[in-house]
Amino acid sequence: MTRPPRVPTVWTRRLQLTTAAASAVFTLGTAAQNFVVIDLGMIEHSMRLAGLAPAQAAAQAPGLLLFLRAVGVLFIAGNAIGLLAPRGRAWVFWMVLAVNVGQASGPFGMIPAEVYRASIDLYGPAGLLPTAITDGGAVLLALALLASLIRYRAPWARATV
Repeated sequence: MTRPPRVPTVWTRRLQLTTAAASAVFTLGTAAQNFVVIDLGMIEHSMRLAGLAPAQAAAQAPGLLLFLRAVGVLFIAGNAIGLLAPRGRAWVFWMVLAVNVGQASGPFGMIPAEVYRASIDLYGPAGLLPTAITDGGAVLLALALLASLIRYRAPWARATV
């Protein structure tokens, strides 16, 4: 039994181009967050806000910084895959959806509140800008991708003939 063919809809190209543009912004925003905002001082400060003694925070911060940077690099690479969205490959859709659901989880408990507080303390409201754009945008993009998936039951808003 063969599957019925899927054809592009009016939303297919729009969704692909929006995904690619958002992915470009998220790649840059995640890189800024990972290599500019998150530094040793910010990690130590957030650990002290979480209740660690200054000596404990100083001892544990380098390892946590290395871990967070590694995770950040994975998100940078994942967001960069979204630049391939205009090619319309199903695997790109699924990767973009997974990365954005993961990135969107930050404000919903995956990132402790002390990290946001430390960003504000050290950099002011501008310290939250990269994460607000990437994580908030990831929520919106993930919802758009999920809505198209529910509506068309196929990646990239393709309809059954």
